[in-house]
Amino acid sequence: MSQTETEARIEALEAASAHQDRVIAELSDAVAAHWARIDALTREVLRLRDEVQGLSQRVAPDKPPPHY
Repeated sequence: MSQTETEARIEALEAASAHQDRVIAELSDAVAAHWARIDALTREVLRLRDEVQGLSQRVAPDKPPPHY
């Protein structure tokens, strides 16, 4: 293999490696953003659950009405 061919192969490998580095960084950023959104949605679901439980306790007590 000539030196020119070797250099071309090395350049191609370096380009592929740089591309993979960019893609990995983009994917990492996307995963981090998704986890942040999941965390926010989880907090919202927990807040809404607590709110619904509080409302249901005020509106519908655990014991049946006296006419039963």
